[in-house]
Amino acid sequence: MDLYTGPVGSHNLLQQIHDYSPGISANGLFWLISAPHDAVQVRLGSGTASVQMTDVPVLDAHDIANALTGGLGLANPPIPPIAAVPATVSFDIEWSNVIEQAKVTNEMQGFTGQFWKTGATVKWSSNQAGFSFDSEAPNPTRNIYSVIGHEHSGAFFH
Repeated sequence: MDLYTGPVGSHNLLQQIHDYSPGISANGLFWLISAPHDAVQVRLGSGTASVQMTDVPVLDAHDIANALTGGLGLANPPIPPIAAVPATVSFDIEWSNVIEQAKVTNEMQGFTGQFWKTGATVKWSSNQAGFSFDSEAPNPTRNIYSVIGHEHSGAFFH
């Protein structure tokens, strides 16, 4: 999750003030964590799903440039080096109210899937030394749409 000082929807690197992620693992995989089995509920037949996790340990690298460079910043645009600090995040994401459903297959890319376009709500918070953030109350009207689904690709395509 990223926080900016600019207007909603801004992606101006110079306005980013927090970049929460679990970091980059030794094998290069990044921005992923394992979720306990009971944290994720999926009912694709009814087009609903949820993910709820509390106090997940992450790093706040300040901005994406420092997150991707291990705190070295960038020369252009000028982003100063900033060391990541430990933080925790909590979130509750709910998908529901099917808008439409589609099966998508791309033989050339070796991909097929069944997808449900839904509404969604998110409640999110972070905590670290000297700073905490709580999102506004979940509001389904703030989301245009979201998608949940089941896909097969690569070796699992056929």
